[in-house]
Amino acid sequence: MEAKGETQWSSIIVPSVQEMVKEKMITTVPPRYVRSNLDDNSEVADDSGLITKIPVIDMKRLCSSTAMDSDSELVNHEIDPSFLDKVKLEIQDFFNLPMEEKKFFWQQPNDMEGFGQAFVVSEDQKLDWADLFFFIVQPIQLRKPHLFPKLPLPFRDTLEMYSAQVKRIAKILIAKMAKALQMEPAEVEETFGDDMFQSMRMNYYPPCPEPNQVIGLTPHSDAVGLTILLQVNDVEGLQIKKDGKWVFVKPLSNAFIVNVGDVLEIITNGTYKSIEHRAVVNSEKERLSIATFHNPGLNKEISPAKSLLEKQKKAANFRSLITKDYLKGLFSREIYRKGYLDAMRI
Repeated sequence: MEAKGETQWSSIIVPSVQEMVKEKMITTVPPRYVRSNLDDNSEVADDSGLITKIPVIDMKRLCSSTAMDSDSELVNHEIDPSFLDKVKLEIQDFFNLPMEEKKFFWQQPNDMEGFGQAFVVSEDQKLDWADLFFFIVQPIQLRKPHLFPKLPLPFRDTLEMYSAQVKRIAKILIAKMAKALQMEPAEVEETFGDDMFQSMRMNYYPPCPEPNQVIGLTPHSDAVGLTILLQVNDVEGLQIKKDGKWVFVKPLSNAFIVNVGDVLEIITNGTYKSIEHRAVVNSEKERLSIATFHNPGLNKEISPAKSLLEKQKKAANFRSLITKDYLKGLFSREIYRKGYLDAMRI
C-alpha cells in the first residue's frame, strides 16, 4: 500500500482480446488462452432446472423481511429502467472506442486499474477470453486521476449516479442479511459505513472461434463483501456453482445479480457462503456486464463479527486482517475457486 492511501495493486499487462478478434480474424485460439483443465468433473445443469435454481429477490418484499440467498437476482430495486438502459448503452460505446482512445485508459506497470486483465501474476499464466476495465469509485480520494476523472462525458456522470444507487442497494442488502443473523446493527454500520470501498469491473467477452477451448472468467468466488452485477446484454454466459453443478444464470430484464463474497463469509463466520462462479463464451456474440464490488473501508478490520460469535457461542473460523492488507494479498496471487478464502481460515 502506497503513501497517501493510494492503492498499488498490479497485474501483468496483456493484449486486448477484443482487438485480437476484431483485427486478426483468428480461426484458432492462441495457446496462452487454451485451457486443458476446463473439465473439472462438474456437470452443467440441464435447462429444465435453471429458473428454479436461481432465486429471484423482490427488494420491496425483502425490505419487509430478513431473508436473502447467497446468489440471487434482484428486482424492484427502484432504479429507473431507462437509466439502466443508458448505463448499458454507454458501456457498450466505451468498449467500442477506437484503440487509439482506449490506450489512454490501459493498465500501467504496477497498477491493475484500467483496461486489461486481473490477477495475471506470471508471463506463462493462462489467460481468460475477455477484456475488462477495472477502477476504484469510492472513496473519491482513491480514484486514479488518469481514469475515472478522464472518462468521456456523459459516461462519467452516468457512472457517478450508478455508483451511488448501487451503493445504496448494497448497504440495504448487507443490513438485512446482518439482521437475519441478529448481528448488532452498529457493528455492521461500522464495518460497511460511509467509507465503504467500492470498485467496478466492466467485462467484455468477445465471441471465440473455439469456445470450448477457453474460459471467459476463471472459476472463483469474489473476494469482497457483496457484488452487484448488471448484465449489459441478454447473452448467456454467467454460471454459478450450485449443488456441485454449473448453472446458467438467465438474464432478467433490468434485474441485478447479487453475489455474496468471501468477506461476508468471513464476517458471518461461514454462515453466508460466498458463491463460486465463472463465465463461458460462445462463437456468435459478445457478452458484456458490469460488476460493482463493495468492501469495508481500507482501514477497517475484516474478521468474524464479535456480536455474532457471542450470540452463537462459537470460535472464529477465520483470522482477522485490515482491508488494505487483505486486498494487497488478494491481488498478489492468481485467483482460482475459493483459494484466497481458504487462506484466511484458522
